[in-house]
Amino acid sequence: METSPKIPPKALWGWVSYDMGNSVFTTTVMAGFFPIFFKSFWSQGVDPALSTARLGATVSVASLVVALCAPFLGALSDQGGNKRWFLLAFSSLGFCFTGLLALIPAGGWPLAVLAYSGAIFGFYGANLFYDALLPSLAPEDQRDWVSSLGYAFGYLSGGLVFALNLAMVKAPGFFGLEGAQQGVQASFLTSSVAWALGSFLCFFWVPEKKVPPSQALWTQTWAELAATYQELKSYRTAWTFLVAYWLYIDVVDTLVVMAVDYGLSLGFESGDLILALLMVQLIGFPSALVIAKGGARFGVRRMIYLCLAVYAGVCLWAVGLSVRWEFFLMAGLIGVVQGGVQALSRSYFAGLIPKEQAGEFFGFYNMLGKFATILGPALIGGVGLVVSLGWSGSDPHLGTRLGFASLLLPLGLGTWFFYRAKPTA
Repeated sequence: METSPKIPPKALWGWVSYDMGNSVFTTTVMAGFFPIFFKSFWSQGVDPALSTARLGATVSVASLVVALCAPFLGALSDQGGNKRWFLLAFSSLGFCFTGLLALIPAGGWPLAVLAYSGAIFGFYGANLFYDALLPSLAPEDQRDWVSSLGYAFGYLSGGLVFALNLAMVKAPGFFGLEGAQQGVQASFLTSSVAWALGSFLCFFWVPEKKVPPSQALWTQTWAELAATYQELKSYRTAWTFLVAYWLYIDVVDTLVVMAVDYGLSLGFESGDLILALLMVQLIGFPSALVIAKGGARFGVRRMIYLCLAVYAGVCLWAVGLSVRWEFFLMAGLIGVVQGGVQALSRSYFAGLIPKEQAGEFFGFYNMLGKFATILGPALIGGVGLVVSLGWSGSDPHLGTRLGFASLLLPLGLGTWFFYRAKPTA
């Protein structure tokens, strides 16, 4: 039996380094300090349900723009062999807007929305090209492991830098800062620098096959995109999996960007929420590798089912969440499965598509993933706001709780479609 060639270490760690860099943004900014700062600093005096709706709308609109552009950008990168250049361009947009967050004054929620939207646009856009580099980097029998390695070290770096950023907020004087506010603003800057470093390492260390330039590149891209759409429909298993992924990844991504806001709306202390988030990162590092090994031993599909079952339990539990220890336990459960379901989903899809069209196919993959991120925050914000406006009962948080319960709908449908996405022999 032939063994696959080893991946050059420099190329492997260049690819992993990007996950390490952008994970600092997802942890410190998206999941951690931005929701807190948005609610307490940029939206001072605003009703919590309204600020949650604004945050959900911000994520949804930025994700929608990327979702609409993703297939075309993927096709364009395949035609020109420029995945690394596109990754660098989008990530540069993202980490520059992330740095700008440090300059926005109190009460400036419209500017915060604008900068955060730009950062999210860059983040999701760059991920399209980052994912599309995987099939050519890793042979099929190493793909699950390499994908999980990226997520695992992303959790590790995200957790370590987040711990540093948390220290800057809790003990600002030690770092020469005047207070917790400057600590948060400095955290936005460190996130920007970490993301930039990972982007440049990936750009310079990961090789990419050169494609001769074409004078009719744009015309060819549109034609290739239409052909890929028709071809994708003939890959029935891949198409069905995309529908499943679109639905269930909604829960995964939404919990990342909305969990802290949810806890704040229920009255939990921001310090507890931040510690729970840090715990997710530290648990996520070894768990992503363990789940990858579990996928190799018990099958990728079984491990994805296991992860989805845990998410269903978390969403049900969140409806009645009331005490501090419950939030920490739920955070621990999410940490165990989050990296695993993301990594195995990416590598599972990579195994269903032709390697030479990875950019185009991953364009559709990322498009559907971003449409899911539109649905989740909109469900939480919309359901919560509607119920809060029409509810005068004893539980003032019923709208927020029911908003999170609504995530069970895309999760259940996604599990059903994943059941139908069985690869043929």
